[in-house]
Amino acid sequence: MRAEDANELTVLVDRLRRDRRRDPYAGRDAYSRAAREVADRCARLIDADEAAVAVPVLRKAVDRMTSALMYMDSSSGVLGNDLANLMEVYAQACRAAPPRPAGLAAWLVKLVCDGPGWPDVVLSEWAPALGAKGLAEVARLIDERAAAADPDDRHQQWAVRYLREQLAEVSGDVDRHVRVLAEHLASADQYGRIVRVLAQAQRPAEAIDWARRGLAEYESGYQAAELRDLLVRLLIETGEPATAVAERRTAFDAQPTIDNLRSLLATVAETDREAAHTEWALAVVRERAARQVGYLPHLIDALVLAGRDDEAWHTGLARLDELPARQRVELLELRRRTHPAEVREPYRALIDAQLLDSYDKRRYDKAITLLRSLREAYTATGETARFDAYLQALRAEHRRRPTFLAKLDAAPLSSDR
Repeated sequence: MRAEDANELTVLVDRLRRDRRRDPYAGRDAYSRAAREVADRCARLIDADEAAVAVPVLRKAVDRMTSALMYMDSSSGVLGNDLANLMEVYAQACRAAPPRPAGLAAWLVKLVCDGPGWPDVVLSEWAPALGAKGLAEVARLIDERAAAADPDDRHQQWAVRYLREQLAEVSGDVDRHVRVLAEHLASADQYGRIVRVLAQAQRPAEAIDWARRGLAEYESGYQAAELRDLLVRLLIETGEPATAVAERRTAFDAQPTIDNLRSLLATVAETDREAAHTEWALAVVRERAARQVGYLPHLIDALVLAGRDDEAWHTGLARLDELPARQRVELLELRRRTHPAEVREPYRALIDAQLLDSYDKRRYDKAITLLRSLREAYTATGETARFDAYLQALRAEHRRRPTFLAKLDAAPLSSDR
């Protein structure tokens, strides 16, 4: 590497210093460009078999940027991505020219345990550079941290667990990995991680057992839904499609939501394609919606999904005030395409309610959108003159709302415009 190139790289890394007193929004673009330039130049050094030159430069760059982000606004995610890229290039450089294993191990452990929470440390990316000695040192340092960790300090407890789980993963010992993951079964996601490890190791029976255990402990929530997806996939792959469908039916019976219905119908379509499941599911959600108003939106969505548009319309129309605003509009839009005359009065009621909603800052814009749809309904039945008359009456009714009238004037709604 030429001396002038080394000097330029030093200057670039120096630009990654950050005065904590500086405005957190100032100079972010220039800072980002400097970080990318350091990463690009060091990547070229690695390609030129000069990784040993890049290693200390990248360590300094990562350390400086890690500190700098404590005092800069990085809400856009750009600077975080730049740091992640620097970290990736640094790992690549270390794989090509491994530094002293003990020093690298100490740096990684300190970054996780004492750092601000960034950048992410994925131990598998560093394992080749650490080697057996470095990984053993990581394990030793983690044991030290675990012994000294405050049981009430959530970050310390998390950091130790995070590194221990990654060490178990890179060991290649599936039983060890599962055992370490099972030490902290505080969420459905943790069960899911065990299921994935066992499935990848071609141990489906154990994976299915762990999935069932997790769902018994955590029955609902998005993590439970993802765990159930894993279970269903394993059941199908191991030749148990009927059991997979039964799992979906059980979940839907417990919570007859539209998401659970979609999952049920998708699994049915992949396995036996029996229409009886759809009829059963609709019966379940009809009964639930009759007792609990919170399930009414799910019933409407379920009927639409099943192609029961007429029933969805009549069910929704009878209880329109109980539906969320989004779904009212969706239901009217769906009906307008085939029965435009039936939606005019419901649209007018929605427009009136929207104009009077003083808590909604966008009420006038939303009313204009509804008016456009209402105009389409009148146009479809050849009654644009009646729409124009309604529009004039609406103007007169809301003559003391100048902002609304101005928006109405700006919108080409009447037939003579």
